[in-house]
Amino acid sequence: MEQFKMRIIELLKEDARRTPALIATMLGAPEAEVAEAIQQLEQSHVIIKYAPIVNWAKVDNEKVTALIEVQITPERGRGFDAIAERIYLYPEVKSVYLMSGAYDLLVEIEGKTLKEVASFVSNKLSPVDRVLSTKTHFILKKYKQDGITFEDHEDDRRMLISP
Repeated sequence: MEQFKMRIIELLKEDARRTPALIATMLGAPEAEVAEAIQQLEQSHVIIKYAPIVNWAKVDNEKVTALIEVQITPERGRGFDAIAERIYLYPEVKSVYLMSGAYDLLVEIEGKTLKEVASFVSNKLSPVDRVLSTKTHFILKKYKQDGITFEDHEDDRRMLISP
């Protein structure tokens, strides 16, 4: 991919609300050229969606997020793809990643309660054909996501004193 489009992607990843006019100014390029590049990136599904990063801890919408390590036996001819597809079609599933190492898939799910997440794992995920084992990790607190820090830090205004 050409460098111009990569720079546009990086700027939009930092802040998706940036307008083509602002990006053009930042890159020193014509606005029409930036708008056309963005349109091409959207049409070719390089840019799939614009979404906010939400600090759910500050919202009264309680939910539980879990990361599940899944070991599977690959399917002949389709490898891991067929099983991953069966898993990502569940509405509770937010992300599925093929991993290297001790497990094959990392599945991120959300539920309203711990019981709901546990029910998903035991009643929907574990019975999937070719799933050998699961290991569930509940996210207790998010500190940083996609390069964005959630914690509000007060600046240390103390004077530095050296000997």
